[in-house]
Amino acid sequence: MGHDHSHHHKDMKGRNLIISILLNILITVAQVVGGIVSGSLALLSDALHNFSDVLSLVVSYIAARLSKQKASIHRTFGYKRAEILAAFINASTLVIVAVLLIIEAYKRFQNPQEIESGLVIWLALIAIVGNGFSVLLLKKDSENNMNMRSAYLHLLTDMMASVAVLIGGLLMKYYQLFWVDSLLTFLIALYLIWVGYDLLVKSSRMLMLFTPEHINIKDVVRAVHQIEKVNRLHHIHIWGLNDDELHLEAHLDFKEDITISEFDVILHQIEKVLHDEFAINHVNIQPEFNKEDPKEIIVQD
Repeated sequence: MGHDHSHHHKDMKGRNLIISILLNILITVAQVVGGIVSGSLALLSDALHNFSDVLSLVVSYIAARLSKQKASIHRTFGYKRAEILAAFINASTLVIVAVLLIIEAYKRFQNPQEIESGLVIWLALIAIVGNGFSVLLLKKDSENNMNMRSAYLHLLTDMMASVAVLIGGLLMKYYQLFWVDSLLTFLIALYLIWVGYDLLVKSSRMLMLFTPEHINIKDVVRAVHQIEKVNRLHHIHIWGLNDDELHLEAHLDFKEDITISEFDVILHQIEKVLHDEFAINHVNIQPEFNKEDPKEIIVQD
């Protein structure tokens, strides 16, 4: 029963991404045409961000599909890391797009141009509604999946950018403050860098197999050392394979020469402690007794 629910959830995730992709293609085309006709850089920058949304959503969709494929002889983990790679790509594009927008905003600020504000206002409203709907579709999945979070953040920042463009359009229409267009573009870009950098760091840490931030390896060692007959846990690696799987591999030195059945009992205790206290759900331990090797917690392989 649980499997059917999981399968249905993944199908819903894919369907929501497809709807968001189609909406963003329509918004992007409308904004490009509108930006060229009206002369608004903020609208064109929003269109560029929207286009990066389309790409990021396509990458997220492909990654979500790949992650469902089973492991094989040639791919023993399957495509479980595809979604982390997608999050890294999406975060990178957010930062790159932001830098390009800052350059363009600076050029336009030095040479403000008159803008057809009425068109800007209507297109900004359309983008707010479209992106707002997509944000609601992806919100739930974004809470526990890095890939879906990267797609969600793309859409959320674009909705906020459209709100800024709308405000700018109103200021240009009623107060002729055309320099606001460049200022808004600059502010949108700074926000993109802030959001994108955080996701870039998190996805990079996972791709580099760094120890997850919420885990202190010394606390893990202390917890395992409290179990009877355990002498020293060493040569430890802890990493996140994806959002759902946290792995530990280590050598475990025992105080006495125990049997395999005794080891199985102790291993079960260790797995329970690691799961309950640190959410580590994949444990691979090499048992040892009087073996001549380095006993440091971290050993450079």
